[in-house]
Amino acid sequence: MTPDNAILTISLLAAFADGANDDREREHIRRFAESLGADAPDLPRLYQDVLFKRIGLADAAAALPELGQRQFAYEMAVCVCDADGRQGDAEKRFLGELKARLGLEGDAQSSASERQADALAAELTLPAAAPAAAATAPAAAPRVDEAELDRSILKHAILNGALELLPQSWASVAIIPLQVKLVYRIGKAYGHELDQGHIKEFLATVGVGLTSQYLEQFGRKLLGGLLGKVAGKTVGGLGRAATGIAFSFATTYALGQVAKRYYAGNRQMSTQLLQDSFQNLLGPARQLQAQYLPQIQQQAAGLDAGRIMAMVRGNAL
Repeated sequence: MTPDNAILTISLLAAFADGANDDREREHIRRFAESLGADAPDLPRLYQDVLFKRIGLADAAAALPELGQRQFAYEMAVCVCDADGRQGDAEKRFLGELKARLGLEGDAQSSASERQADALAAELTLPAAAPAAAATAPAAAPRVDEAELDRSILKHAILNGALELLPQSWASVAIIPLQVKLVYRIGKAYGHELDQGHIKEFLATVGVGLTSQYLEQFGRKLLGGLLGKVAGKTVGGLGRAATGIAFSFATTYALGQVAKRYYAGNRQMSTQLLQDSFQNLLGPARQLQAQYLPQIQQQAAGLDAGRIMAMVRGNAL
């Protein structure tokens, strides 16, 4: 097993650690594994091996002789386990065993990355919606500044594209809280008070699973060479990464536009229509990504841990 495959295996094991992923989440992960067939011919097989428990932590850990590889594998696993904003008991046990097998119990870098990822994941929490507000339509259609919403969607897309370009694994943890809060604000603009559970369900329905989205981000970064610290190499160029593997700009932009249609239409779109609308918007969104590449790169160059946390907490872009 190569180090790259070992790290992806550990990430897949983390995704299934709590046994709570529903059929949609598993389907998202399966499609991702198959979509990388040309770039990672072993990934579909790894997915099957993990799903059917033909491979375990001991096998993957043994394939990571270098400290940097082990640190990165652990950071990725933490991020995947934090995908829904909290770690269950099974995930905590998994991470404890993983840290021991990787020999990282006293490693300062891994502990610091874990704290950063946990802090960012905790920002998924949203105000709880009143039951009546969650179940009924707004009494009167509010006046919505759609141009302002479009500007907000674009700003979120640029920021999330920039976050994906950063080499730090925990930076990607900020992407989903920002997407969740974007949907929350769009719903609120149209008079819907949404809670976290509804928004997670909305994301899963359109095809943006929480766990699978992290896996896709990390998998494409790893295979694209952006995360050069895994093999002790220099970090790949931002331009190549943005055009070849960055996808969070397009995902966030399409998600925001679908949310606009959905809440403007009083949440009447069917599951199939939501999914089709999201897929149809991804193409134009990818074209926009190329157009806004300079802004994405500029944003990435100016990001650090403090600024990322401030943006996630205050959502002030």
